[in-house]
Amino acid sequence: MKPMKTGIVGCGNISGIYFRNLQLYPEVELVACADLDVERAAARAREFGVPKACSVDELLADPEIEIVVNLTIPKAHAAVCLQALAAGKHVYVEKPLAVTREEGREVLELAARSGLRVAGAPETFLGGGIQTCRKLIDEGAIGRPVAATAFMMGRGHEHWHPDPEFYYEVGGGPMFDMGPYYLTALINLLGPIRRVTGSAAIAFPERTILSEKKKGKIIKVETPTHIAGVIDFASGAVGTIITSFDIMAGTELPHIEIYGSAGTLRVPDPNGFGGRVQLRRADSGEWEDIPLTHGYTDNNRGIGVADMARAIAEGRPHRANGELAYHVLEAMHGFHDASREGRHYEMTSSCDRPAAMPERG
Repeated sequence: MKPMKTGIVGCGNISGIYFRNLQLYPEVELVACADLDVERAAARAREFGVPKACSVDELLADPEIEIVVNLTIPKAHAAVCLQALAAGKHVYVEKPLAVTREEGREVLELAARSGLRVAGAPETFLGGGIQTCRKLIDEGAIGRPVAATAFMMGRGHEHWHPDPEFYYEVGGGPMFDMGPYYLTALINLLGPIRRVTGSAAIAFPERTILSEKKKGKIIKVETPTHIAGVIDFASGAVGTIITSFDIMAGTELPHIEIYGSAGTLRVPDPNGFGGRVQLRRADSGEWEDIPLTHGYTDNNRGIGVADMARAIAEGRPHRANGELAYHVLEAMHGFHDASREGRHYEMTSSCDRPAAMPERG
């Protein structure tokens, strides 16, 4: 296939891995980058040998660019996606798809009207670790999945991040920061969600920044920092998820486990592409290490962009698609709504399980 010309909007901290990887995938050709700070875009272009650095408006007006990779801050995700779609570009956006459900729906609706594609992070579920788990489940290694647990529990970002304030504002918190990795992995393994409920709390109303740049600054916490949720999957399986910035001394809980009628599957960290896969069969007392059957086990961010480009050429659905990203966004809001209102939240969206990745040759 002919590579699709691609531009990056947003040249901040996370962009480096995209700049590097998007020049390795044959499905795409990285031809331009843009940022509100044009000099920052120029510095990235020089660092990675990208031909063109420019303003956001100039990149979106370039008729050669077919895909825009949106790496802006979350509160700008929807606005930039809408601008890119209005300019006739397919778009891939970092997580979450948008801050609100209304914005997320607007993005998907414009894409549908325009005959364009939306893809969204996280794409880590396309990596060898979770794809190996998907193969095991699909082949019946644990029988019928009946339950799952997922835990993302640790200290908050003020201990290391140079600019941690956002993580404690509305639209931040552990669910919106890390929940997309866990929920996307679970949906890939078990299918879409029917309803959710949960409890959410702010354990520490103020946080003190300990990283050097802003050391000593006090953050007023505006969003829950510990969310305990229950997930009813459409398949009938029941999941438990905890995301927390309130665990000060660490934990040894597994990232994700899937429990089936014939065994248990231990899934690696969904924030990565590889990792250790373990299986414990019902008739065995021992955990068994399972060799990874799929590739993409390094930091392969950008593989979702490449998969979308190839899917466009082949006329098939892409895997990290907008419907999946919206379903995750709705579920994350659902946990917060359920806690605040004391009820189950019934999902209004659904999505298909993405097609499995090809096995490693």
